[in-house]
Amino acid sequence: MNTEERALPATTSPATTSPATTGPAAAAPVRHTVPGQHLAGPVENRWDRLLSAPSPLPCDREQAAHELELAAALVLAMPSAAASLDLLVNDRRIHPEGALVLGALLYMAGHRDGSQFWLQFAAGGGNYTSASLLSLLHRSVGEVLDAEIWRRQAETLATTRRSAQRVVGSPDELLPGWVRADIIARCHEGLDVRLPPRLAAVVHQLPVEGEDQEYGEVPQVCGSLIRGLTAAG
Repeated sequence: MNTEERALPATTSPATTSPATTGPAAAAPVRHTVPGQHLAGPVENRWDRLLSAPSPLPCDREQAAHELELAAALVLAMPSAAASLDLLVNDRRIHPEGALVLGALLYMAGHRDGSQFWLQFAAGGGNYTSASLLSLLHRSVGEVLDAEIWRRQAETLATTRRSAQRVVGSPDELLPGWVRADIIARCHEGLDVRLPPRLAAVVHQLPVEGEDQEYGEVPQVCGSLIRGLTAAG
């Protein structure tokens, strides 16, 4: 697996299950890094600024949510995002980076539980960026013990050697350039970040599988997702 990542926030937990959250312990703020890639158009000119640590916000939850939105936006802007999602649909092997992309996409569409499911799936496959995003996700809702567990898990995964799956960047982009630019600009300005309604509607139409006891109805990736996002954009 070739994730083209720089270090994101570190985190931990058994990568296949959601750890229990108990106790008042507070995790120290974590510096996060983001997946590396080159963005086209106006976003590229402010790339250096965006890679710097976000300005601290008054509340740790707000800071974590801000960093999570920025990290998810950069995941969706990776040159390999569309190809990774396609492999998650069509490859018989487990593809952690595709699950990472789907988790980021679901988060941007407002599917927090579905996002958490797929991020844990990706972390279980060894993707440390997913573990980092899970740490931020838990911090953003005040679940500090779970956040610390996933932070440590990300550190462990980042230092563990695994056989790489090469992902060749697709000429097709997962999201239109104007959407990527708008999302990252809103992150930089500290505004709430969500997919535009037409694109979010495509994500909301994903088929769901059963009803998981912990996550409820979990959206499943399908072959028409990338085509639907392209048409809606």
